Amino acid sequence: MAVNSVHWFRKGLRLHDNPVLQEALDGADGARCVYILDPWFAGAANVGINRWRFLLEALEDLDSSLKKLKSRLFVIRGQPTDVFPRLFKEWEVTRLTFEYDPEPYGKERDGAIIKMAQEFGVETIVRNAHTLYDLDRIIEANNNSPPLTFKRFQAIVSRLELPRRPLPPISQQQMDRCRTNIADNHNQQYSIPSLEELGFRTEGLPPAVWHGGESEALDRLNKHLDKKVWVANFEPPRVNTCSLYASPTGLSPYLRFGCLSCRVLYYNLRELYMKLRKRCSPPLSLFGQLLWREFFYTAATNNPNFDRMEANPICVQIPWDQNPEALAKWAEGRTGFPWIDAIMTQLRQEGWIHHLARHAVACFLTRGDLWISWESGMKVFEELLLDADWSVNAGSWMWLSCSAFFQQFFHCYCPVGFGRRTDPSGDYIRRYIPMLKDYPDRYIYEPWNAPQSVQKAANCVVGVDYPKPMINHAEGSRLNIERMKQVYQQLSHYRGLNPQWLLRLAHTVLYSCRRVYRGSCPMSQRVPVHSALLSGAEEERPHSTQGGSKGSKGSRKGGEDGGGR
Repeated sequence: MAVNSVHWFRKGLRLHDNPVLQEALDGADGARCVYILDPWFAGAANVGINRWRFLLEALEDLDSSLKKLKSRLFVIRGQPTDVFPRLFKEWEVTRLTFEYDPEPYGKERDGAIIKMAQEFGVETIVRNAHTLYDLDRIIEANNNSPPLTFKRFQAIVSRLELPRRPLPPISQQQMDRCRTNIADNHNQQYSIPSLEELGFRTEGLPPAVWHGGESEALDRLNKHLDKKVWVANFEPPRVNTCSLYASPTGLSPYLRFGCLSCRVLYYNLRELYMKLRKRCSPPLSLFGQLLWREFFYTAATNNPNFDRMEANPICVQIPWDQNPEALAKWAEGRTGFPWIDAIMTQLRQEGWIHHLARHAVACFLTRGDLWISWESGMKVFEELLLDADWSVNAGSWMWLSCSAFFQQFFHCYCPVGFGRRTDPSGDYIRRYIPMLKDYPDRYIYEPWNAPQSVQKAANCVVGVDYPKPMINHAEGSRLNIERMKQVYQQLSHYRGLNPQWLLRLAHTVLYSCRRVYRGSCPMSQRVPVHSALLSGAEEERPHSTQGGSKGSKGSRKGGEDGGGR
């Protein structure tokens, strides 16, 4: 009986280190590579144009690579549960392969497809290649529960064997052993759609800063590895003005879409470090950003409510305010704080921001100033951020809002002082908020304090051309710290309860806090008095994986074990 394989691409959009694609080809008489494009997601508001553009470029690059191997990518529109029964019959499929998805939604979807394949007599092969480690092994080593502190997580993975070594790219010889039937009308029937075909308006769309695809990912990796001195003398570097801009060696979107194998990155860094440092084992901190990714994947894999507050056993139930108007100002870069607005403008234009910029805007939205739920911020990032990953995105927002993993709520980012420390001249603001470009350095972070003569000379009057600050930061942050203090004081009396008991208790705290703090910080107070920046435990905070622009080194005091197991 002929073996007809179908490999289902999802996140692992690459030919290098793709073990389950290798198994699809092994011993097969025919093989097709498919990508299923769900039309519902194309029209959904939670995926922005930059993310779609990156995905389509990644698919174009994958198809181009398959063409060189005398194969093609079959892009099919529909839902997997509707598409596969038709393909199984039409293509006489006997083997279906795909990469393991550790996230709850993916596991549920894949379980349904596996059951369907069994009903059609189709063999299914699933292999992990999206994470360094087997997440179930990590959970098993922690008494069958996910470690909820990064320190504990590091201790566990340090005792595991090294990740599996990456496999070489698919070769022409492998593809020659199994044919791919390509119809003359392939481009019409299975083509990759354009942004316009997906319903996006592209007039005025600026050129992409990040180009999708495996080829671009590997090129960036090579540039990253050229920085041998940085690898050899690795220490968590300090942030500077240049760090705020997209780096030509940035890798985070490519890891998110699987254009770059995390194992390829891991072993390239490891081997280069050991070569330069005379076989010395690299420090865990060199792989810290990869490990943060693994940490959040592990925490999320068995928690279908990881992306929400309600019914999430690890999330503190905080009585956030409902304020759609304030949320819109934050999301659209209209807060009146140039540092915050520049960050959100860069995010909307380019699809990426530095991890410390993420910290600043997340703190501002949640516990720092606006007291709006992290869930709302997470959804905005999901729409706009190229490297937005369900587990990492939700985990980072819970962390930064002190809803889980991290409890130092008295550490707050100042929306003036933090930016000024990072970029004293304000060049970053001038780039993304050009209406402020003629402001002197002295006032670029707080233009409302500039005399009227200075504002007029800069052709930008606060309250007319640029919005007034939407909140009094000093008063708002003080109130919010007191709110957090009340929540945690009540929860602290009940440490040791199991998560479900703690969840029920937290709901009680939620409603009692709403009675105490029914109002929000007055939005009408327009002249902020800014508190000094409080430094946080930077090395213990999650970073986004991107080359050449890591975070500043801060205090590690107490940031590791708060509230975790």
